[in-house]
Amino acid sequence: MNYYERAKYFRTKKRLGQNFLINGEVIQDIIEFANIQSEDTIVEIGPGVGFVTEQLVKKAKKVIAIELDEEAVKELKKLNAPNLEIIHNDILKTNLSELCAEDIKIVANIPYYITSPIIAHLLGEIDDLKNKNRAKIKDIILMVQEEVALRMTATEKSPSKQYGLLTILSQFWADVEILRLVGRKSFFPAPKVNSALVKLVVRKEPKLKLSDYSHFRKTIKSAFAQRRKNLKNCLLNGGFNKEKVLKTLNNLGFDENIRGEKLSIEQFGQLSEALLNE
Repeated sequence: MNYYERAKYFRTKKRLGQNFLINGEVIQDIIEFANIQSEDTIVEIGPGVGFVTEQLVKKAKKVIAIELDEEAVKELKKLNAPNLEIIHNDILKTNLSELCAEDIKIVANIPYYITSPIIAHLLGEIDDLKNKNRAKIKDIILMVQEEVALRMTATEKSPSKQYGLLTILSQFWADVEILRLVGRKSFFPAPKVNSALVKLVVRKEPKLKLSDYSHFRKTIKSAFAQRRKNLKNCLLNGGFNKEKVLKTLNNLGFDENIRGEKLSIEQFGQLSEALLNE
């Protein structure tokens, strides 16, 4: 199937970050990685002209495709699949919990410039314990920039530029792994960067048990707000009491010159709780 020939007749819109996946091998990998059962409901985000969609409808009980571009919606309607529901809307304005009664799997090839907001929309913020979208989702197969995939799966031992707020947000509510890398030429038009396919298996419970999740969110936001500064100064600039900060770092055995990206998620949990109780 020549996806390139089909894609080039559609006028892609740069403002929407449209890059259509035209690599048949990668499309089949997405279908396999999604592990679709005959009773599954799939929500596809950013289906574009439907190259992945037309494979999803062959496997799933139902596919709900959420697409912002009106012209792409017209193309999707040509699939004429009885188990396909097309929603013409912005994913960030779509309440997934109201789409259907059953739990869902997500397949998404999203505009790269809004990756972080979409992940936050799907999983909820760290202190959003009762997020309705997350409660509906079993797992997510997500196409992102390779750089973003490395950030989502990073640890405190990764290069410092990779480990940050997106790391903690992704891993706090999901188990995250990179499934495969995807080259630029797998898309039309070809983006300037390579991509990666990532899987997130959504957690029913947060990664850490904490007494105050909003305080934890404040702690990590402060820690990563100024990457060139050490953790102590970041916390002070974030509004934390100097005496508390110094005492807490000393009690936990953390060097006051350590940077935030050198602390594991678990250590951030310890830090947050200690600052709260100091």
